[in-house]
Amino acid sequence: MIDAALLLPKILDAAGDKPEMTDAAVRIAWSRAAGAGLRRHAIPFRVHGKTLIVSVADAIWQKQLLPMGPELIFRINKLLRRQLIDSLEFRVDPAAFSGQKSATSTNNRRPKDQPLPESLISAAVEIADAELRQRFLRAAENCIARREVLNQS
Repeated sequence: MIDAALLLPKILDAAGDKPEMTDAAVRIAWSRAAGAGLRRHAIPFRVHGKTLIVSVADAIWQKQLLPMGPELIFRINKLLRRQLIDSLEFRVDPAAFSGQKSATSTNNRRPKDQPLPESLISAAVEIADAELRQRFLRAAENCIARREVLNQS
């Protein structure tokens, strides 16, 4: 079986300077460079000049992906065998994920029979505001679930 990503440089050579082909090739390269774990949380939106604009579900993912930018750019350009992308822009766009289930959806949450670590519960007890305490516990649960999903990928 031939890996389609390996054909990208040849496709780009044959297409010349057609922006739609460049955009499509960069999207395919992003998919490979990002890997299965990130593909669910970061969707390429479009190429603007030498910047790939990527939609992310929320500011948390935006912040987590920023430090990974240089490595992702390197991987994309290596797959394409040319310097097509100089920068990545991560834009928060929850609407782009409306048809997908996020890592914090009910299907990916920790089972109720798996309690949170005692250290988190003891930290939560120290929070006087009940609503803030519940938010803290939900955020901790979501963070653990996201980490587990990424570790499975």
